[in-house]
Amino acid sequence: MTTDRTSATFTASRRKVLQTSAAMLGVLGMPAIVRAQAAPKIRIGYWPIAAGLPFYAAIELGYFKEAGLDVEALKFAGAQQVMEAVLSGRSDGTANGTGSANIAIGELAQPGTFKIFCSNPSNVKNVLDEVIVPVASPAKVMADLKGKRIGSGPGIQNVTLAKTVLERGGAVGATVVELPIGQHVAALAAGQIDGAYTLEPTGTIGRMNGTTRVLEAGVISRYVLGDNMAPWFGGSASLSSEFIKKNPDAAKKFVAAYGKGVAYVRSKSVEARQYLKGYTPIEGALTGEVPLAAYMMYNEFKPADVAHFQKFFDLFSEKGIFSSRLLVDSMLYKG
Repeated sequence: MTTDRTSATFTASRRKVLQTSAAMLGVLGMPAIVRAQAAPKIRIGYWPIAAGLPFYAAIELGYFKEAGLDVEALKFAGAQQVMEAVLSGRSDGTANGTGSANIAIGELAQPGTFKIFCSNPSNVKNVLDEVIVPVASPAKVMADLKGKRIGSGPGIQNVTLAKTVLERGGAVGATVVELPIGQHVAALAAGQIDGAYTLEPTGTIGRMNGTTRVLEAGVISRYVLGDNMAPWFGGSASLSSEFIKKNPDAAKKFVAAYGKGVAYVRSKSVEARQYLKGYTPIEGALTGEVPLAAYMMYNEFKPADVAHFQKFFDLFSEKGIFSSRLLVDSMLYKG
């Protein structure tokens, strides 16, 4: 009796071992791309502006897939929603173009949530930000917008910056009106607003259809940082600390693949522009006209860059938008 029971136990154990081995061999025998599907899905939020180009290019060129990553692009109407998706756990990070101040507000709400691994500095040369007016507007300088209705993109970063630029540019008494950036040109053409603090490709769209002109470009560098050529780190790509902690290898691979997207945009900016289509309203002849922001990876920041970034954040502390001073260096991804 004992012998029979022992024999039965041995047979069952042997069968289990063989089944487990077969299952393992089956997985190992699968093509690499199939095995990679077991990797975590990486959900990255973006909003449709030109600054997200490295992310769009990395997806379309297959850089993430080559790294064995399953990346999902999540489109949102504004930077605030991109940040909120990370806070709520619906997204694992943000693409370039997401407002750095929006990310900072999320960081203050839940300290330790965001790690910035790439930012998109702009200035009067690498244009992202600008103030535009109707093509027939008599305005020649910022001060000419005194008492006027000025449009601004939605969200606290856009509104705060618009008010600061107008105030420091001498446009006293101007009223800031929040409007989706895609509506700025139409609102100016219809006479609903007299000017707009906006982001590219808005200025290029208005210029090409003959309805608006740029009053001044690179306004944040001039009026907030005090130097036309100072880098304004207005948008940033980030990963959540929770994702990095749970998936350290996937996080490193993602940042490296994203960096390949940055390198591609830097070296082949003409070819890269085609990937604006589908992710932004930019298509056709517009893809060759819209100015591109610069990009800086986490390991390229110099002390002077961190200082400019910090000055931008400090504006929001001074204005009472941030509940306390936030140090940029504490948010930078360390690799």
